[in-house]
Amino acid sequence: MRAVFFKGKDHPLVVQNIKKFRPVKDQVLVRLQHAALNHLDIWVWREKDSLSPEGNILGSDGCGVIEEVGEDVDPLFIGMEVIINPALDWGENPIVQGNSFRILGYPDNGTFSDYIVISKKYIFEKPEHLTSAESAAVPLAALTAYRALFSKARLRSKEKVLITGIGGGAALWVLQLAVGYQGRVYVTSSSPEKIAKAKQLGALGGFNYNDPDWVQQALKESGGGFDIIIDSAGGNQFSKLIELAMPGGRIVNFGRTNGNITDIATRLLYSKQISIHGSMMGTRDEFLSMLDFLESRNIKPVIDKTFPLEQAEEAMRYMEEGHQFGKIILQISK
Repeated sequence: MRAVFFKGKDHPLVVQNIKKFRPVKDQVLVRLQHAALNHLDIWVWREKDSLSPEGNILGSDGCGVIEEVGEDVDPLFIGMEVIINPALDWGENPIVQGNSFRILGYPDNGTFSDYIVISKKYIFEKPEHLTSAESAAVPLAALTAYRALFSKARLRSKEKVLITGIGGGAALWVLQLAVGYQGRVYVTSSSPEKIAKAKQLGALGGFNYNDPDWVQQALKESGGGFDIIIDSAGGNQFSKLIELAMPGGRIVNFGRTNGNITDIATRLLYSKQISIHGSMMGTRDEFLSMLDFLESRNIKPVIDKTFPLEQAEEAMRYMEEGHQFGKIILQISK
């Protein structure tokens, strides 16, 4: 079987042939058809060290067919098309993950390979309305978006939502989920083309954050600000989100593509009584609710580009450039 190995920080990714995995106890062996990239893969590649001399198999998202099962798994699972929940060992507290929580792909071997073995509790039937490639685009990003939008921000119908940095997988899932729940959605981007595409997906407006007057434009067009702001950038622009939030507004952050937050307008924070939430991944119940939401509203992911497994590093570099609008997929088998 082929697998894409991460050997260490900034080392080239290596495609190697290794012995096929075998499931034990409660595990299943999934023959993967497609996987999807996330910014998590970039951060591991650029910031982490390999945990073993052989390296680690990256990848959190995948869809495939169960080919073999362990001794504690019903043989009827064989042949089932499944997607994988990459949130491992969340713990008992739905509010926050426990100390054993980790995300599939690091340190556990992930989905950038022909096969994966994983506990049966992390597999779910592929949504009927999605292809294998579309299903691979769901798990990490859609779960992150669902928790941020519904569990943290508690979106209500007709509320105004601002999504920063539209174009990445999680931000697009927030857009589609919010539109599906009748939210009034606006976006930011440095790309007029991405803003135009977001409008085609249901956004009411968009703002170029390189424009020095974009905050004033957003306040005017939205009628005074936003009930909910979903941010995956952080960085030194975060204080502008405080200005854009309505009194009693909720801001949720789940990323740092622009680095650490450097300042917050403290007076506006308390005078507007704004809530700021950090969010990451989600629980099993949220994963199930997210799948039900997608199926009940026939929502499909936006896919930007597909690469063969052997071009995983090329796909990672493409993601780093930041030009994509939608998920980046690896085709593993047909």
